[in-house]
Parts: sequence; C-alpha cells; structure tokens
Amino acid sequence: MDPIGFALENFDGIGVWRNNDSGSRIDPSGQMFEGTLLNGPASLRKAVMNHADAFVETFTENILAYGLGRVLDYRDMPAVRLIDRAAAQKNYRFSTFILEIVRSAPFQMRTAEGHEPQRTKAETAGLQP
Repeated sequence: MDPIGFALENFDGIGVWRNNDSGSRIDPSGQMFEGTLLNGPASLRKAVMNHADAFVETFTENILAYGLGRVLDYRDMPAVRLIDRAAAQKNYRFSTFILEIVRSAPFQMRTAEGHEPQRTKAETAGLQP
C-alpha cells in the first residue's frame, strides 16, 4: 500500500483534519521502503527531510517532464542536476525551479511532436548529410 497516503489520511478531500471516516477511526500508520515508521504528517515530514536529496531530484524530474511534455531519459539527467544545484543556491524557491527549467537545454531545444526541421534542397537530394 501507500505509506505516504496513509500518513496523510487524516486530511479529507478538501484538507480538513478528521479523526474518523464513516464512523471508523483513521489509522495513519505505515512504513517507508527503508523501514521508517510513519504515523501522520509530522513523521512523514521528518522521513522526507531525511531523504531530501532524493525528494528534490524526484521533484525536479517530474516538473521538468511536465514542462517538456514527455518522459525524461538518461540524456536529461545533467539538466536535472544543474537545476537542482541552482535551486539549492536559492534556498529551493519554486520560482528558481521554473526559471531553471525554462533555461535548460532540454526545454530550449524541444521540438513540437510530429514536426521535422525543414530540409534544404541539397539535403533532400542526398547531397549533404
């Protein structure tokens, strides 16, 4: 199951805290992949902070993939690391992530899906590589 979801189970669909759901007591306990026990939002925060590097990298990968409109691959990882380093220097401000994504090579070099660059007549005739 999803231990992160369990840790946040006390919040309802609009973020209001609750102790019961349909008359049953909510059990927000769970266990992370490496064995850390969770029992609510405070323990989840502590567990995430213990893995802050992995959290930031995953966040960057996901927001970059969203910005690019595609799944990332190994060629995008240098850009992810550059974005992470820039964000660290600016205290992980959200605006820094966005600005660095827009400045990144994968974002700047992306092309519209289904559109090939225009070829010259010489390239079309096979005279140039």
